Amino acid sequence: MTEPLIFSAPRRPLPPGACDTHAHVFGPFERFPLPEGRSYTPPLQPVEAHQAMLESMGFDRAVIVQASAYGTDNRCTLDAIARNPKQRRGIAVVDETFDDARLAELRDAGMRGARFTEIISKTTGKRLEGASGFDVLEAVAPKFREHGLHAQIFAPFDLLMENFDRLLALDLPLVLDHLARVGPSDRTTDDPEFQRLLAMLREGRIWVKMIVFRNSRLPGDYSDVRPFHDAMIEANPDRLVWGTDWPLLNISPQPDAGPLLDLMDEWTAGDTALRDKILVDNPQILYGF
Repeated sequence: MTEPLIFSAPRRPLPPGACDTHAHVFGPFERFPLPEGRSYTPPLQPVEAHQAMLESMGFDRAVIVQASAYGTDNRCTLDAIARNPKQRRGIAVVDETFDDARLAELRDAGMRGARFTEIISKTTGKRLEGASGFDVLEAVAPKFREHGLHAQIFAPFDLLMENFDRLLALDLPLVLDHLARVGPSDRTTDDPEFQRLLAMLREGRIWVKMIVFRNSRLPGDYSDVRPFHDAMIEANPDRLVWGTDWPLLNISPQPDAGPLLDLMDEWTAGDTALRDKILVDNPQILYGF
């Protein structure tokens, strides 16, 4: 088997109940084959490797996000949740064909929402193959409300804000991936669009995953995204969660999650109550542990 991607532990031990809210699992491919026509081929990193990573860092809980490489075939993610249903939750990928019965099955199996992606593949110039976008989200939103599911959004910041009112009108909890994909290449924290996002964060209408490294032009330092990170914490620490993004698809160099947790400690002056809120309390509320 491929060696699991293991991160170093943070300098300060994680609190009991700490949750990694963003990781993916892949394989074994003889059980969960990848479809033809996918936008990328992920590494073999099955649930056993994922568990080894969690234990190496000290996480008790995890949210496994269905990756676009598997499309709407959620079996691999569902299998990973079923191995430890008390400690794991999931985010699916769905399309317009998912009826009430299928959504109820996903909810009962530990899925708490679905991911909607508007990221363009660098290879094809099109939306990632296997992903569902905002058009699908609009179609399934009424059923999502009925089943208590939320929408996880993965989109460039500019495109997110172009569609922000449209998304808010769906009356669903919205979880924004990767610090809402905002960074120094887009704008400053004073920008009206970023301030509009902060206003919705203050009102509790959106959640944000505080995953900073994909937005930065300074690998290993990430100080260029700190102003956005700090502004979100000031706006509403009750709507923020954190994730490793394991196994770090399509990024080089690959960051180590232990130092990233240390960086959060550094940027928040070691605020234990805030750390516990982001790693334990908020995920418990959002994902229903």
